[in-house]
Amino acid sequence: MRWGGFRGKTKSRRESRVSEAMPSNVEVKAKVSDVTQFAEKACRLSQSEGTIIRQHDTFFNCSRGRLKLRDFMNSSGQLIFYERPDTDGPKLSRYSISPTNDPASLRIVLSDALGVKGEVRKERQLFLIGQTRVHLDTVEGLGHYMELEVIQTHTSEPTCSLKQRAAGYRAGNHLSDKRVVMRPEQTVEEGQQVAEDLMVQLGVSKDSLVTGAYMDLLLKGHEETKNSQ
Repeated sequence: MRWGGFRGKTKSRRESRVSEAMPSNVEVKAKVSDVTQFAEKACRLSQSEGTIIRQHDTFFNCSRGRLKLRDFMNSSGQLIFYERPDTDGPKLSRYSISPTNDPASLRIVLSDALGVKGEVRKERQLFLIGQTRVHLDTVEGLGHYMELEVIQTHTSEPTCSLKQRAAGYRAGNHLSDKRVVMRPEQTVEEGQQVAEDLMVQLGVSKDSLVTGAYMDLLLKGHEETKNSQ
């Protein structure tokens, strides 16, 4: 019992340290009814046309959080683990990212080891507005959505402009994209306020907010279709 209790405490402390070390951001997801209007506002606020990115996400079974392999369709990708509450409105998300230059082979290994939960294919238009990533997504099987991620580049790394990031995306260099979020001195509440203020500027209503990942929405739709048959 003593050894079991010791191992339990050690594991709990280790998981706590890992959780604290994980980068985090504040995220918002909402349905977009007028794509043209939203894109125009995002272009104006970011002073750019945005960057088009194609993504194929494969979600794998895991005991907690979500684990997905993101394939950028150009022989590069990212393995992403993240945890966030399934609530609408601005919410804190903690994540870890590992880049890969062979997403196809990694997908085979993870599929064999864990099993595939589902897949999401989308075309994303990325805008940077201040410290926030704005995504206008066209999701296969779902339609049009937007995401906000209140972000920050590591203070020890040079700031990367949207033009530089866009050039990196076009060259297939997704691996240099910095996603660590919120300035060290910012609280979660301040990050949430940044997101809420931008929602107003982009014309995103609270009625359009959604919970969960695109994968969850797709699975829910499949289940509802199955039950109606």
